[in-house]
Amino acid sequence: MHSDIKVDCINQICPIPLVETRKALRKAKEGQVVEVIGTHPASKKEIPMAVKSLGFKLLKIEEREKGFWRIFIKKIREEEE
Repeated sequence: MHSDIKVDCINQICPIPLVETRKALRKAKEGQVVEVIGTHPASKKEIPMAVKSLGFKLLKIEEREKGFWRIFIKKIREEEE
């Protein structure tokens, strides 16, 4: 999946992945895709909840090998699509 902005949070623990995701979403233009890569299990749950509360579109959560995960977020309001 294509992403416009990548956020590398590998080996970072809460709250850093969430903070970095929010920064990237603020920086992203409307319609851009933000990809967050990480390893912290709690962040894999917290980031989608934050995306929902912000009203953006969660595109995909991928489980990768050795505890790695990737989350794709589109900076577009759910109701706009």
